[in-house]
Amino acid sequence: MIGAQAHEIHFTASGTESDHWAIWGSRAAKRRALEAHQTPHVVSSTIEHPAVLQYLNALQQENLITTSLVAVDADGLIDPGDVQSALLDTTCLVSIMHSNNEVGSVQPIADIVRVTRQQNVLVHSDAAQSIGKVKVDVKELGVDMLTIVGHKFGAPKGVAALYVRDGVQLDNFFHGGGQEEGSRAGTENVLGIVGLGAAAEIVTQEQAATESHMAAMRDDLQERLLCSFSQDTARVNGPKQAARRLPNTLSISIKGLRASDLLMSLADELAASAGAACHSSREATVSSVLQAMQVPTEYALGTLRLSTGRHTIKQDVIKAAELIIAGAKKQGVQVT
Repeated sequence: MIGAQAHEIHFTASGTESDHWAIWGSRAAKRRALEAHQTPHVVSSTIEHPAVLQYLNALQQENLITTSLVAVDADGLIDPGDVQSALLDTTCLVSIMHSNNEVGSVQPIADIVRVTRQQNVLVHSDAAQSIGKVKVDVKELGVDMLTIVGHKFGAPKGVAALYVRDGVQLDNFFHGGGQEEGSRAGTENVLGIVGLGAAAEIVTQEQAATESHMAAMRDDLQERLLCSFSQDTARVNGPKQAARRLPNTLSISIKGLRASDLLMSLADELAASAGAACHSSREATVSSVLQAMQVPTEYALGTLRLSTGRHTIKQDVIKAAELIIAGAKKQGVQVT
């Protein structure tokens, strides 16, 4: 599914564990190579999943690492040159997600790997959102580590994996028994692993057809929504190039819409999420991803994150568009 050898796959319980293992293992190995006064350094981005950002923050608070977070452009994409500029002599790891879960931006991982190789720095990528939606090949990407999350592509919840390139020396995160050839202590979730394997086979066989179908459904939904509002009212967040955007993801902002209120009113009919969370004080917190992309607040508050899947049909798209348009109209948003 990802072009790896069997011995390079190490099963874990979650994507969070895989991310933490990649970070801790790289940090521990680098620590032994540094002088006593030096601290391992990690480069990541401002739009990473909390599993990465919050763990980096926790380690930094304990003075176990230092960090540099590279910014993204208005499309949510990282410039490999910014990653290269952030590298230090103490850098132990570059951890950049393969694709973003909110706006679908697919990062130039292979280009990032090329600029880091010059300084012999390990590269980890969380591909939780990408596998099953776009092609992910570890050999083409050149990454040293890659996070795989089973339930994102049809496996049961509670099973994941970390790909570790052959030859990479990574310290253990869990200690104890000799499971996973001594690399990850703890009883494996055998049933979950079997399910992950079966899901991986389906992904391998149906990748192209599934990707095409999801993109067609997503594009139909996007067009129906954009055509219902003026150009000044609605905008799509994320890359314009199809190759730089997940085929299933649609982040659309509707100025004047209270996205959280809309979703609460449609909770029994529409599964989606908002780009801003409203609290009891009625103040809204805009997602860190939209903030990093500098999406104006009036649009961020009206941002909906919608996804299509392998089982989405045209009737689902029509119904979703109708519900959103009707809900926006009830809130006083001008509909064309």
